[in-house]
Amino acid sequence: MTTPSNAGVRRHEIRRRLLAAVLVLLLAAGLAACTKARSGKASAGPVAGTKVVVGWSGAFTSVNAAQSPTAGNLDIAAATRGRFGDVVDGQFVPDTGFGTVKIVSESPFTVRYDLAQPAWSDGIPVDAADLLLGWAGASGRLDPAPGADAQEDADSVPRIDEFARSIDVTFPHPRIDWQSAVGAPVPAHVVGRLAFGLDDPMEAKQAVISAIRKGDTTALAEIAEVWKKGFDLPKKGAVPDRLLLSSGPFRVDRVEGAPGGQSVRLVANAGYAGAPKPKVARIDLVPPGAQPVAEAGAGLDIVQVAPTAENRAPIHELELKDFTVTTTNDGTLWTMILNPAGVFASPQARTAFFHAAPANAMIQGGGGEWASAYAGTSSMVTSPDSAAYKVVDEGSGFASALGTPGDDPALQRRTAGVDDGARVCVLYDRGSEFARGAFAALQAAAGKEGWGVADCGSDDVAAALPQRAWDAVITRVPLPQTPDQIAAQWGAGGSAALTPFADPSRDQLIAQLAKTTDVYQARDLRAQIEASIVRSAVALPIATNPRLTVADRGTGGVSVRNGEAPSLLGGAAAWTSAR
Repeated sequence: MTTPSNAGVRRHEIRRRLLAAVLVLLLAAGLAACTKARSGKASAGPVAGTKVVVGWSGAFTSVNAAQSPTAGNLDIAAATRGRFGDVVDGQFVPDTGFGTVKIVSESPFTVRYDLAQPAWSDGIPVDAADLLLGWAGASGRLDPAPGADAQEDADSVPRIDEFARSIDVTFPHPRIDWQSAVGAPVPAHVVGRLAFGLDDPMEAKQAVISAIRKGDTTALAEIAEVWKKGFDLPKKGAVPDRLLLSSGPFRVDRVEGAPGGQSVRLVANAGYAGAPKPKVARIDLVPPGAQPVAEAGAGLDIVQVAPTAENRAPIHELELKDFTVTTTNDGTLWTMILNPAGVFASPQARTAFFHAAPANAMIQGGGGEWASAYAGTSSMVTSPDSAAYKVVDEGSGFASALGTPGDDPALQRRTAGVDDGARVCVLYDRGSEFARGAFAALQAAAGKEGWGVADCGSDDVAAALPQRAWDAVITRVPLPQTPDQIAAQWGAGGSAALTPFADPSRDQLIAQLAKTTDVYQARDLRAQIEASIVRSAVALPIATNPRLTVADRGTGGVSVRNGEAPSLLGGAAAWTSAR
């Protein structure tokens, strides 16, 4: 631990290393220039004057997406923050240009987060101070429980290596998200400046390190205040330069307007040393307008829209003109949930109803001409695009239990003790094309098997759901990605519980999933969690909800990810533009 007697030596040493790092960067730049001169080829980087205009409906409210993880903030962070990697379709994809992550001890469970040579766009290196600050924010050190003594767990503070480029984090137990548990969401030297009034970036970093390592409650309170509020965008006036620092391929150059009608300009970060380097000089994120598809290829180069009957023909016309249309999911799942009471009090009755309500028929009825864009699924906890999906699909028992109707669904209903014409009140959103069509298909299919499907559609499903005056609901729910999200939906007393049907064994499986580091064991556990949901017969997964990304033929390299965010800007460094 740094003490007052050696603090000056420490600051001198950090400055010396910073100078050495700068010299290395200058030498590398000189070598690159020489290589370019010898080869006669242009170095990789943005093409001057190129730009891509994106119809963007996000809200950019904070530069600290770790503290304020809204879809808009996460999308901006994906383009402006370097990180050890991203979770794509449930699998961690490392970015070794930023650094590496490895387990250095199984007991106690310790992970090393080791940076390469990233830097903030003001030239200050991203180092252990930034990682330590990120750890403090993620671990709750900056938001302790009332009355907690910060010194109680001082031994768990990460160890910093002698070169101040890595930290070793010891966790109380193994965790499934160990590769992405620590990052550098905001610059520590800016936090130190705002919290303690220190202009020297190295002194500011050292002050942050010291406060966290010593558990100084007063200093931590100052840091916490900056962490929580210091990176919020001002409601009026220019955005301070300190909020525009970047460690990613792009940096924020300008923000205009208020959330809901905001325009954000991103420009290539000249100091970005990672890969790939941005290929376009500028990205303009602008409000998409009332008719974004009509603006594709005119005012907008990229637009993202939901598939509707109204836009089917115009999007098809764009495809005929060589526009690229990519279909991904928006991180939500269409499902039918049953209320395990009344007509559906028994699992036999619930199973009989599901067998009379084929998901494919609801996809066709709800999707219409866009039906092929809705990816059918058999899982409530795993995306069909995930590498784990096949294991979950085969291991959950869904196909035999719920997915394959019997030879005589009507007989199965009667065997379950449900009378002919039994009324089933189905709640759905009348304002949704898919929900309306899916309900109509359900009513027709289940009606043939003797179920009396009643229209209980609502213009405000969110308000109607907790009243539980329904027997079944066709709705869209978030597709859980993490064990915490699975627990929120399917654990006992979960904050986002889809049904009151609790299962202690499922809670144990979710807790075990959270602590596993083996990807294959994690897949098996997900299958067991899914099997417990299948056994309860309370939910029928239908399809993931699609999102269409339309890119002008002059815009290339557009790769879109599944999920809510960051769906688009995470791959912006690979974009190209003909203009």
